[in-house]
Amino acid sequence: MSGKYIVRSLVAGAFACLFLAAPATAETELSFYTGYQTAPHSRVEGNDPTGVGSFSFLSEWEGRSFEMPPYWGVRATWWTPRNPNLGFGLDFSHNKVYASDETLADNGFNTLEFSDGINTVTANVWYRWPGQWANGRLTPYVGAGAGLSIPHVEVDTGGVETFNYQMTGVAVQAVAGLKYNINDRWGLFGEYKGVYSMNKADLDGGGTLETDLMTNALNVGVSFSF
Repeated sequence: MSGKYIVRSLVAGAFACLFLAAPATAETELSFYTGYQTAPHSRVEGNDPTGVGSFSFLSEWEGRSFEMPPYWGVRATWWTPRNPNLGFGLDFSHNKVYASDETLADNGFNTLEFSDGINTVTANVWYRWPGQWANGRLTPYVGAGAGLSIPHVEVDTGGVETFNYQMTGVAVQAVAGLKYNINDRWGLFGEYKGVYSMNKADLDGGGTLETDLMTNALNVGVSFSF
């Protein structure tokens, strides 16, 4: 069974559980988004006995949001019937980072990237203030959550190449945005989203690689409520 299938199965199962748990009287909202995502420098440490040996350096990361595979995400939120401004839900983000050419050249790496995703799955709490402006159509909201980082690890130091999905650690996120309600069902939104993930990956050949990543994103998306 491929790592990509496992990631998709975990996400699909988590979202299915949320839908089944939500009572019919509550509002459920499904949101899809993309945007511009970057990541600041972070320290990379580890050991690759098949290539460069022990290493510790500061990596410059590039987001390349619109290159294939693009940056994107999906989430489901259940707005509680007792307090309809309070919500709970799940969020899947396909964040991604690439070490810059300078970082690769300076440290003996041929490849160092998580281009098929610093994939994170988080359970979140949301709060919104509906009907604030634009004749009641604009709704500010904030959210925060915690979960797992499941990146696609792509590392080549000239020895054995690592190219697989792994569950590497904890991820947390914070979001602040503004939604425009087109009607009772559909809405458009823009937001800032920050995700911090702690990643300890195993390298093929017996090595390890550790780095804590912070991704910052300006998202735009569409939501559907039912």
